[in-house]
Amino acid sequence: MTYLQAILLGALQGLTEFLPVSSSGHLALLQDLLGVREVPLLFDVLLHVATLGVVGIVFREKILQLIWGGYRILRRESFAEQEEMKRLILALIVSTLCTGLLGLPLKHWAEQANPKLISLFFIFTAFLLLVAGTSKGGKTYKELSITDGIVIGLAQGIGVFPGISRSGITISAGLLRRLNRSIAGEYSFLLSIPAILGALILTIKDISVLELHISPAALIAGMGAAFLSGYFALTFLLKLIRNGQLGWFALYLIPLGIIGILFL
Repeated sequence: MTYLQAILLGALQGLTEFLPVSSSGHLALLQDLLGVREVPLLFDVLLHVATLGVVGIVFREKILQLIWGGYRILRRESFAEQEEMKRLILALIVSTLCTGLLGLPLKHWAEQANPKLISLFFIFTAFLLLVAGTSKGGKTYKELSITDGIVIGLAQGIGVFPGISRSGITISAGLLRRLNRSIAGEYSFLLSIPAILGALILTIKDISVLELHISPAALIAGMGAAFLSGYFALTFLLKLIRNGQLGWFALYLIPLGIIGILFL
């Protein structure tokens, strides 16, 4: 893989990781066009790790609250946000378990997805965004339930298929569970942290194979491009979530899916 290919794939990953249009689907299609589909899945995962850095920066206050709150809960200390932290931590744990239970068995089939199936999933994501966009809820973390965690976690598990946006399906699941728009978006990206770290643990064994396809310098360039474009995409998306404008992405996904079904 050349520097230019790595940068193009990284920039695309950063943009599409947060926008609800499926980063894995776009990466798979671009890798097909560039003729680099033989690159191990670890490359995609490392691009996700780069965008995970963006999540850490944008949501640093909430992440620190979770870490500190979890520590205080373990020490059985009482504090004002204790109930909220308990509900959020429990829901994240339940969601992560549900993602693993559903996502791992589906992983094999997801890796076999062909361009036409990916294109069909683009259309599925579009309709999901349109339906969820009509939902109006105001639930906060204080009202978060185990059922919410299960539904959103299973949604993330389905998001293992390229063409189904992880952010799109989890945010939509949160909205359909009547979560506040900002809360649904934040929860989705907090939930991505254990998901991406888990994927890294499962694929890091392929590091020696990856080195045969891409140099360390090109890999760093791709990850840097993913980080920079991801920061722009996430700050832009959070504004759209607050304004209830996720459905606009259907105008892009539906034509893209139709074109892919007809010509790929």
